[in-house]
Amino acid sequence: MTALSRPEIVSESFGDPADPAILLIMGAMASILWWPEAFCRQIAARGRLVIRYDNRDTGLSTKYTPGAPPYAFEDMVDDAIRVLDDHDIRKAHVVGMSMGGMIAQIVALKYPTRVGALTVISSSPLGVDTSGLPGASQAYKEHSAEGADVDWSDRGKVLDFMVKDARAIASTLHPFDSERTRAVIEKDYDRSGGLASASNHFLLKGGGPERRIKDLTVPLLVIHGTADPLFPIEHGEALAKAVPGARLVRIEGGGHELHRNDWPQIIEAIATHR
Repeated sequence: MTALSRPEIVSESFGDPADPAILLIMGAMASILWWPEAFCRQIAARGRLVIRYDNRDTGLSTKYTPGAPPYAFEDMVDDAIRVLDDHDIRKAHVVGMSMGGMIAQIVALKYPTRVGALTVISSSPLGVDTSGLPGASQAYKEHSAEGADVDWSDRGKVLDFMVKDARAIASTLHPFDSERTRAVIEKDYDRSGGLASASNHFLLKGGGPERRIKDLTVPLLVIHGTADPLFPIEHGEALAKAVPGARLVRIEGGGHELHRNDWPQIIEAIATHR
């Protein structure tokens, strides 16, 4: 797909359009599929209109040449508001995970009238000095470095690496379902026409002014796994501490993922956050 000045952002919703809206923003290289349909429907069953979408360079949204993204992080922030506009939503509870959690924080700060509440999952605080916090685990760093050698045009090798990646960030409490995980990645790869363009997310520059989460004006919920190897739990704790009145929900043994066994706790927290 060729680059467009106004990219197509593909989205879908679950639930009654008359219900309060929740906008889900996923992280780097992750399409709409990483918010599982069953997960979305369970939130919708709690009386919410749930909207998920493909970030640019993933899924069915506009893609660009791998290694040369002609857009900045700030453009992905604006994409979230475009999705709300596409669904005629004036204000939503915005939920972001990982890189999507960073996008969600900026959305709430840049467009405060469009956000009624903010939930950040498995991410790190914006505009906070995190130099003293633990970084990614050594094991995850070593695994991540292997990504530089992956031939992203080779379906089999990409699938093998992505399954290994999912295992590397998985819960330490619940069993890792390699078959289910591989099936999701296969579907994502085929639906997206490959994952090479999605790697552009790691090359993005900010593109906007400096913002600080402490300036947030809406209620904040932080959900974070205690065994997250990418953003250790201290990042979630620092985020919650930065915003007065914020609530931190710890997922015991939780990794950098939405494990099905943790859905009841996660969904309850999101559905009751206002």
